[in-house]
Amino acid sequence: MANIAVINPSLETQREIQLPEEIFGVPYRQDLIHEAVRCYAANQRLGTHSTKRRDEVSGSGKKLWKQKHTGRARMGEIRSPLWYHGGIAFGPKPRDYSYAVPKKVRRGAMRSLLAERVRRGLLTVIDGFALEGNKTKAFLAKFGPIVEAHKTVLFVDEKVPSALVLASRNIPGVKVTGLSEINVYDMARYEMVVFTEPALLRLAEVLKP
Repeated sequence: MANIAVINPSLETQREIQLPEEIFGVPYRQDLIHEAVRCYAANQRLGTHSTKRRDEVSGSGKKLWKQKHTGRARMGEIRSPLWYHGGIAFGPKPRDYSYAVPKKVRRGAMRSLLAERVRRGLLTVIDGFALEGNKTKAFLAKFGPIVEAHKTVLFVDEKVPSALVLASRNIPGVKVTGLSEINVYDMARYEMVVFTEPALLRLAEVLKP
């Protein structure tokens, strides 16, 4: 089993905990991560894009001029896609882009990301996220050393109090999320991920193969 230090907000080591090898010792699987991130991004698409077909644009359906003997190209209605302000041929219409990947793929991708982060030192365990008040100044005063050391930081706890979310939401590159909302996209996107000890152990319990 691998060991990881539990720190306080001042980056001082408090103790060490053991991490299960079947979760944090797996090899890096870029294929699983790619598939899980691609699925997440597709599921976030609203799919509300829309264009008007020739039967949806305004205009008469009357034939513009007779078919022959005018010296002009044959033409039907003014709503033709060939005309300015005509309909759009094969344009996008509202659709659902979402799809699902197997649970084994999602969990395998998460295990791979966690293991790689531990190997590269980009996963930290903190002894708690307790914060008095909901002010950004108070958040930076307590977690400033962690935030300043990295470009982007993801804080993960089992249950996140609303005061902590309010205090952190105006800080660029910082996100505070609950364990139930953690996903492969955020795990891959943020440079440093900070877990509380109960959140990390609970996630490891869920991800056991």
